[in-house]
Amino acid sequence: MLKIALAQIAPVWLDRARTLVKILQFVEQAASQDAGLVVFGETILPGYPFWLDHTGGAQFNNDVQKDIFAHYAAEAVCLEEGHLDPLLAKCRELGIACVLGVLERPLDRGGSSLYCSLVYIDQEGIIQNVHRKLQPTYEERLVWSPGDGHGLQVNDIEGFKLGGLNCWENWMPLPRAALYGLGETLHIALWPGNVRNTEVLTRFLAREGRSYCVSVSGVMRPQDIPQDIPHREVILSGFPEMPADGGSCVANPDGSWRLAPIAGEEVLVCVELDPKAVVRERQNFDPSGHYSRPDVTQLTVNRARQQTVKYID
Repeated sequence: MLKIALAQIAPVWLDRARTLVKILQFVEQAASQDAGLVVFGETILPGYPFWLDHTGGAQFNNDVQKDIFAHYAAEAVCLEEGHLDPLLAKCRELGIACVLGVLERPLDRGGSSLYCSLVYIDQEGIIQNVHRKLQPTYEERLVWSPGDGHGLQVNDIEGFKLGGLNCWENWMPLPRAALYGLGETLHIALWPGNVRNTEVLTRFLAREGRSYCVSVSGVMRPQDIPQDIPHREVILSGFPEMPADGGSCVANPDGSWRLAPIAGEEVLVCVELDPKAVVRERQNFDPSGHYSRPDVTQLTVNRARQQTVKYID
């Protein structure tokens, strides 16, 4: 059995240091409940770009948008600069794995562009996978760059093969098939928040993959915006009461609820998952095994990390 903790939290919005402190507190709470894995929502560190919808985010060469973006980039996570080192140390100390949604500012793409990334840290505190969201959704494209297939991986954890996708890329059939082909038995879906995103798709993904599906969302409210955010009053002037209401949930491999969506609150909740339940459901359907026809249809996946420049010294 694997005990998973779903950490449905609000960030200290666009403040990497203070949000990381909060994340570490929830990791400690999860470990105190004997969880082997704790999961946080999409770009919870340091926060989702909620301002775009309410401030005319698509205005070209707009000083307000440039100011907010510059702040966003400054608060992003650069793995090469060690921004996650305190979390790695905490996971190693407590023997707990973590799936964390981060806004990544990677140096291998110049150090200025931003990516919505899912980071998997194992129980020894080692980063085993960084999956950059393949296609940002709608207004997200104003601040996030398209990722690549390098992170389409699965990792072993206590009898499961764990894979994950960010938000609406969970709707993309071919990336899902790529993970199924690797033997995924535990699918992690990260979301910025809202029951409308998780209440249908979570059960569908579990039923299609005959695996557990764990959806973890964030919470966001006006009071989560710190006083020192650039153009705070402009952002608040059109901000809804709760742009992200959670919706974290877990579906069993037969598509039934293991944990129905939780909305409207910050919460840490644990569930226990049995790997044998996956095998039972695959008795009659295995999407990449006995119920596949690779002689008729096959998927080719490019998992190379994409870079603009290749240097030959």
